[in-house]
Amino acid sequence: MTLFFALCFIGVAIAGFSAFLIFWPLTLVHVRDRHPTVAGGFGDFAFLDGKALRWLVGGRYHALDDRALSGLATPARIALCVIWFGLGMAGLLWLYSLAMK
Repeated sequence: MTLFFALCFIGVAIAGFSAFLIFWPLTLVHVRDRHPTVAGGFGDFAFLDGKALRWLVGGRYHALDDRALSGLATPARIALCVIWFGLGMAGLLWLYSLAMK
């Protein structure tokens, strides 16, 4: 039963990944079009760039005071947190199942 719940958390992580794949590229395009100085600091491939992801997770998009950007970046940030939560809980349940043998 424990591994079933771990698998359910993998499903939660996949759902978060799907949302991240929708909202993060839209956020990056918005930043590229409306805030070129910020986009210049992200690098060539900003989708998986560490600076861009730290910018997202840190919520630094709020400093730009752009409601449209906030509407795109907030779901991307939540989706990234859901991915981490789902994978973390699945890993903990997997470790728990190993300890209970």
